Amino acid sequence: MSSTDQLNHTPHVSQWYGITHSKCPRCREGKVFTGATYGFKVQKMNERCPHCDLKFEREPGYFYVAMFVSYAMNVAQMISMSVAAYVLGLPLTYENLWYYVGILLIGVFLFSPFNYRYSRMILLYWLSPGLHYDPSKVNKPAVAAK
Repeated sequence: MSSTDQLNHTPHVSQWYGITHSKCPRCREGKVFTGATYGFKVQKMNERCPHCDLKFEREPGYFYVAMFVSYAMNVAQMISMSVAAYVLGLPLTYENLWYYVGILLIGVFLFSPFNYRYSRMILLYWLSPGLHYDPSKVNKPAVAAK
């Protein structure tokens, strides 16, 4: 820990922690989503960070790019599930085609809340130019609501 961090008492929050706990990419304290990834309440994305007032949708249509990230995640998951089914003993034959289709559809359905949340987090953290962690925003309250 550097001397300035010790003087300001600003804890360093890792990027990995911020992504996995869906924290704001600028302050890494405010929550990006309300609700759990898997739960009975629908997960909803906040419009602004409740801590540093960062607007998450950087421009109109910003989260359309997250669809492409989600698509890549879906493809990787489908390949992994197909290989796992084959390794676990489901032969890759014409007769078993519908078993594979069923496994993939169930997997896509089960992973969709995960993909929704983390495709947006990947977009915010790694694919957004000019959006970086700002330690000066840590431990400072959000601007009063307008």
